[in-house]
Amino acid sequence: MTWETFYLACFAIGLVFCVLSVFTGGHGHFHFGHAHVPHLHAPHVHAHTPHVASPRVPLVNVFTITAFLCWFGGTGYLLRTHNVFYAPLILLVSTISGLAGAGFIFWFLASVLMPHERELTAEETAVTGVIGQVTGPLYAGATGEIVYSQLGARRSAPARSEDGAAIERGAEVIVLRYERGVAYVRPWNDMEP
Repeated sequence: MTWETFYLACFAIGLVFCVLSVFTGGHGHFHFGHAHVPHLHAPHVHAHTPHVASPRVPLVNVFTITAFLCWFGGTGYLLRTHNVFYAPLILLVSTISGLAGAGFIFWFLASVLMPHERELTAEETAVTGVIGQVTGPLYAGATGEIVYSQLGARRSAPARSEDGAAIERGAEVIVLRYERGVAYVRPWNDMEP
């Protein structure tokens, strides 16, 4: 294997994992058949936001690893193919470039993205008590679907009539309880005095 091939492989692997992390949400878990690549554990840095539970950003994560591989491989490949320096100096410059790319991504995550993130509380995500609209009719004893707004997002949930009666499509309903992924609802006009 030549140095050019090594650097190009590092760049390609970094680029592939970068694309995969975009499609998997960057959670650091990739499954390839029977192989599992877990999230790497490293020292955590806290992104501080007053009065809000702040998420932790691991120093070594999918994004910083892929950034390192891309910058390291890309820089090494370009310097090696153009014979700018000798191999040990190219390795040093490529490593510094990779660390700079990974450092920039880490800074962006810890300073720009994560301060705006927070963990949702159970009260914020509770379905009980929300008002929604029936989109899939609730036939007697059958499951349909409702849509509702929560935290500025439109959500849907399977639903059943709480008393077993049919509820037509388009009816406004209130969720009385939420069990095993199913919202038990009653028409909103039945709740009004």
